[in-house]
Amino acid sequence: MHSNAVNRIMPLWIAVLPLFTLLCVFIGGALFTELGGNLVVVAILLSAVVAGLIGYARGIKWQSMEKAAVDKFADVFPVVLILLSIGGLIGSWMLSGTIPLFVWLGIALIDPQYIYVSAFVAASVMSLFTGSSWASAGTIGVALMGLATVMDASLPITAGAVISGAYFGDKMSPLSDSTNISAIAAKADLYEHIRHMIYTALPSFMIALVIFAVIPVNQASDSIDAQHATQAMQIMIEHVFLPAWWQMLPPLLIMVAIVKKWPPVVGITLSTLLALLLAVGLQPFSVVDAVNAYLHGFTLDMLPASQQHDAATNTAFVKLVVRGGLYSMVGTLVVIIAAFLLAGAMQATGALNVIIQSMLKAVKGTFSLVASTLVSGVTLLSLTSHGGVSSLIIGNLYQPAYTKHNLANVNLSRSIEDSVTLLDPLLPWTVSGLFMATTLGVATIDYLPWALFCLGGPLFSLLWAALATRSGFGIRRLKLQTES
Repeated sequence: MHSNAVNRIMPLWIAVLPLFTLLCVFIGGALFTELGGNLVVVAILLSAVVAGLIGYARGIKWQSMEKAAVDKFADVFPVVLILLSIGGLIGSWMLSGTIPLFVWLGIALIDPQYIYVSAFVAASVMSLFTGSSWASAGTIGVALMGLATVMDASLPITAGAVISGAYFGDKMSPLSDSTNISAIAAKADLYEHIRHMIYTALPSFMIALVIFAVIPVNQASDSIDAQHATQAMQIMIEHVFLPAWWQMLPPLLIMVAIVKKWPPVVGITLSTLLALLLAVGLQPFSVVDAVNAYLHGFTLDMLPASQQHDAATNTAFVKLVVRGGLYSMVGTLVVIIAAFLLAGAMQATGALNVIIQSMLKAVKGTFSLVASTLVSGVTLLSLTSHGGVSSLIIGNLYQPAYTKHNLANVNLSRSIEDSVTLLDPLLPWTVSGLFMATTLGVATIDYLPWALFCLGGPLFSLLWAALATRSGFGIRRLKLQTES
């Protein structure tokens, strides 16, 4: 059936039809419906239906599309395990008082007027030393979001600052998986790759730093009511979680695990267990509370009856502590599965290959090559939801083109980072986008305009490519092995 259809070369307009559907449903749904978080699932599933119908018309069997989806999910299964384990980590760190300790210290040390730039710098440092944007956002990022709530600061701006800092460190750290994979994909030296990224990372970092430093925080932060709110939060944390030095042990264990290069799930699980043991041994919580915090997150009914009423009346405290748990990530998994149904159909029909090859054919010079790499990177990322897989595919497909245009491999590795790595948290249906939105409690579409560092990378990458024929700044030629 349809044997002739399956052998025909797919027209480009048909290949992009599922992506066009995704974009139209997502934008139209946001403007004309009130689906909220369900819009992402609806948009992806409808796009998957369109891709499936295209496959059926071309004689592709359902089993082939299903297998492609399963294979892609298998590729990201380790990442899914990390996603689930961080949900448990947040619940356990809340029960032990680790995250409340960070908030308690932040109230004492950070001026409310500098909460945004403080969030940006703190996340940058954490991610630079750990090489993990997820670890940075899932630990210090959660605490900073709680601090922003207390200080009456904008949560979308704070989330954008956290994500910007987290991805700056992730991009520039030799410990980062994405940085290493990008270098490997382009067959570039790791440290040469990091040095070459300075051309796009440094100006993006400086612009973000200045903007986050000058953005005014809600004027209510200076009011007597706001001061009373922060004092009430400090008192509540002291009364409930008994801040102490030992609450820093779980994050220290995470850092040890990263430096020792233990598997991420192992490090996160050990830190979670340590936090639960500390909560049961040194905090007024039971073993049952520990299990429930790990599975469902922290809840106010875990507190002694004498504290529950005061805690419930403090809205900022409730927003800070009632979160986390393994099951908090289940909704994210539904979106991931839907995304892989779309990706499987796109791959099985050959639509993905048609799109990438069309982009390569349009390459005329340095600018169009870099632009094509960026677009291909974000296209693959949107369909695979896996930065590593996307990076490796782009590196393999584009390396001959960079050599043909006399461009060193570090240009390709940087272009991969500036598309795949930096735009990953800005797509609502990717694993990273879902993780950031779920962990920080802010919808992707809300924090996207404030993820300044992530937006700056692709823009500066295009700028240096556009100026390549005039100045050569920021572009390394293959025959000239020193920076232009």
